[in-house]
Amino acid sequence: MKATSWRAKRLSSWGQALAVYRDPRVLAILFLGFSEGLPLALTGATLNVWLTEQGVSRTNIGLFALVTMPYALKFLWAPLIDRLRLPVMTRLFGRRRGWALTAQAALMAALLGLGSTSPGQDLWWTAMCAVLVAFCSASQDIVVDAYRVEVLEEHQQAAGAAVLVLGYRFGLMAAGAGALYVAEFYGWRTAYEVMAGLVLVGMATILLCREPKEPPPSAREKLIAEWLSHRPHLSGRSAVMFAWIYGAVVAPFLQFMERRAWMVILAFIASYKLGEVLAGQMSSTFYISLGFTKAEIATVSKLFGLWATIAGGLIGGLLVGKVGVLRGLMIGGILQMVSNLGYVALAWTGNDVSVLAVTVTIDNVCGGIATAAFVAYLSGLCNVSYTATQYALLSSFYKLGGDLFGASSGWLAERMDWVSFFLLSMAGAIPALCLLVWLMGLHRREEEAAVPAQ
Repeated sequence: MKATSWRAKRLSSWGQALAVYRDPRVLAILFLGFSEGLPLALTGATLNVWLTEQGVSRTNIGLFALVTMPYALKFLWAPLIDRLRLPVMTRLFGRRRGWALTAQAALMAALLGLGSTSPGQDLWWTAMCAVLVAFCSASQDIVVDAYRVEVLEEHQQAAGAAVLVLGYRFGLMAAGAGALYVAEFYGWRTAYEVMAGLVLVGMATILLCREPKEPPPSAREKLIAEWLSHRPHLSGRSAVMFAWIYGAVVAPFLQFMERRAWMVILAFIASYKLGEVLAGQMSSTFYISLGFTKAEIATVSKLFGLWATIAGGLIGGLLVGKVGVLRGLMIGGILQMVSNLGYVALAWTGNDVSVLAVTVTIDNVCGGIATAAFVAYLSGLCNVSYTATQYALLSSFYKLGGDLFGASSGWLAERMDWVSFFLLSMAGAIPALCLLVWLMGLHRREEEAAVPAQ
């Protein structure tokens, strides 16, 4: 089965690029993006505000980046979600939708549990509940990402990535500004109860969407079936189990490792967002240290910043359609690195809402452009026979790099002034840009070598 490709033909006009956004399948990704984005802030920036209010140290707040490790490790159970059929849910709703609804129901319960904790009295229990939320959210992401790649045509992947970013940011706004506003007036427990109720948006979308067609067995799976047919002693349940493990676990990884420079690709994926993650992990604590109120953070950083990210995501989708994924990645990577200078300016000026608004606008527009290109790149690397497992593997490497790097953010922030800290976050983007230059050169050489064969 042919993989989708980030080498896809570029759209010839801006009108064609815009027309893709009107497809109902692309529009559905908006709401599924909301479903993906909702839980992240509830174990990240929003939770950090709660922890800061409860007097938790900066070092411990930084270490809370590790509670999202399930996002980095989701490739471990992605093969089960990719191939295992749930007894009742799969029969009623299909392979993808059945798993999505199951993960979303578990996510609602986990959010209710997290909201009932008291970080100031029992930080370990809060951390455990946050890990459970992240696990359920990561499981949902496995299904939703696989659905998105499978249901969209090749020329729609860049637009789908942009719309995913748009919906994702709506989810972050709800879990950011929405949760902070509710917490301000009704308390943190009520805030998390409201967020649990918003999971129903994703569940309703899944119920209204159609189940994508299941791809036929890949060439590798046909080979293993033929191999088993010549070994009678491996028959019955043993043969079924062997073939299932090979198709679900072994084949996706072997297929990906057939790519040239696959280790470089993984290193690039793990490092592309390091600078952004380092700055973002401590941004809420930074705002509070400058004296901004929760209402100001919610209005500017979460609510106002959303529209900047929407603009960035849509620009990123159009940009990728015109210049290609790799050039889009380079432009986005440079922009998101330079945008951290806004934090430096804010650290110099102090409590100034107008400077905060400019900083958030620049950071979110640049981050939206980079994210749209990055998601399109990950989608194009997947083979449709192993969508869930391969996309989980690729996005896990991104999260692993971010979590390990982000966990040190609090430790660094306690030992540096804010200006130095954010300048250091800019340096975190340099390794990925160097790897991208090398990958672009490899891609150019491959295209040149293919010309005589045409």
